[in-house]
Amino acid sequence: MYVADSRSSKAPVAPAETRPGRREAADGAGPADGPRTGDGPRAAGRRTAVRAAVPGTVVALGVVSLVTDVSSEMVSAVLPLYLLTGLGLSPLGFGLLDGIQNGFSALVRLLGGHLADRRGRDGAPRHKVVAAVGYGLSALCKPLLLLVHTVPLIGAVVAVDRTGKGLRTAPRDAMISLATEPAHRGRAFGVHRAMDTAGALLGPLTAFLVLRLAGGPMLADGGQQQGYHAVFAVSGCVAVLGVLVLLLFVPNRLAAAGTPEGAGPSSAGPSSAGPSSAGPSSGAAGVPDARPRLRDGLALLRVPGLRRLTVCAVLLGLTTVSDSFLYLLVQRRLGLAVEYFPLLPLGTAGAFLLLAVPLGALADRIGRRRLFLAGHGVLLLAYGLLLSPLDGPAAVVCVLLLHGSFYAATDGVLAAAAADTVPAERRGAGLALVGTGQALARFACSLAFGALWSAVGGTTALTWSALALAGCVTGAAFVLREPAAAAAPVAAPGGPAPTTDDSEVPS
Repeated sequence: MYVADSRSSKAPVAPAETRPGRREAADGAGPADGPRTGDGPRAAGRRTAVRAAVPGTVVALGVVSLVTDVSSEMVSAVLPLYLLTGLGLSPLGFGLLDGIQNGFSALVRLLGGHLADRRGRDGAPRHKVVAAVGYGLSALCKPLLLLVHTVPLIGAVVAVDRTGKGLRTAPRDAMISLATEPAHRGRAFGVHRAMDTAGALLGPLTAFLVLRLAGGPMLADGGQQQGYHAVFAVSGCVAVLGVLVLLLFVPNRLAAAGTPEGAGPSSAGPSSAGPSSAGPSSGAAGVPDARPRLRDGLALLRVPGLRRLTVCAVLLGLTTVSDSFLYLLVQRRLGLAVEYFPLLPLGTAGAFLLLAVPLGALADRIGRRRLFLAGHGVLLLAYGLLLSPLDGPAAVVCVLLLHGSFYAATDGVLAAAAADTVPAERRGAGLALVGTGQALARFACSLAFGALWSAVGGTTALTWSALALAGCVTGAAFVLREPAAAAAPVAAPGGPAPTTDDSEVPS
């Protein structure tokens, strides 16, 4: 039905290019028309490795996320002012509304991962279908904001938008992991997160331009809200574009990279399957169950590698102060002028954008779990800098760089590490488990930190959080220690030899 149906989702390993008069001999001889610099077998292998590291499916999903994030961040940039100033919602009410919706989105992520792993009549999982429903729900919500003008109705629309986000996250990450060779998953997730963050940077700037061009007031007053309505309308059009890119350029059928075409993830039989592939996700003959139950997805926590990652993600999430609180601390502790406060998220996003790809590639080399822990060590340095006597613009820049580095070293890296521990037929459910645990833990941390700030002050609350984070990093390093018998993953053609600290299910 769609253009993308005929496209392969696997990482390409293209044969050497052959043209009349420009043939490269397979036995190691030079080209037929004489030697050319950089065109030998090694150079061809390097080019093949680069293409294999970031397949076209990952780039297409990155474009979808970039466009969708432009749309979402356009609304997020103006919605607080619209609710607080235009509709009279209190800050406490807005905080509770936003927190509840984020927690609900995290729970819906489990359902999205479960539905994505269920197979259709053609035997293929429904990753793209569930992701399309999620992106479609978010696109539908943007124009609905033009029609609702009360806090309960706006809250309902935003809740549906967050439901769409929860549904699409796990299937999208599953498609990225299935389309990429295991040795290059860190780089692939880094590319996707960098493109996603580019959308987060462009969204607020686009909203600002739309507000100016629409001629509406920057703050809603007395019903003159045409500027905000223009933002909502443009955001809806941009979101529809993201859905179209998904439908047209992301393949429907996704086989795990390295699996022969037409073979399912468990087609090799029990003798070649990893230790977790015979779990609740397999049928009697080693064929994945087309109708897995939700509790079968929860049973994936029996897989040692996934269980350790989930426990560590929850522990570290419980001590990760939310971005909003961190920016408030930066503004107050480092003496930043109030008018520059809206620029703080752009500093974090800029550092994330620049570092996501190189740190993803570094994770492929040194081990994803090691970099995930190191990222939280970087966050601990940011906390320490906030608690130090330093102040001024230089301190602000350093904190934002460390904060963006933390996200670049943990966000996509955690998903890549989790993908290594889950069999392909349960990839969506496994990634949803880890992501949901981390999101709920961070939500709980936000509530606890807010209460602690109210009781003892922001500086004392951050000190206690830093001490707790240091303890959790130490504990997570112990939990994630690798068993001596861990199997080594197979390196992709032309790629670096991966470390053994990320493999629970041999590829």
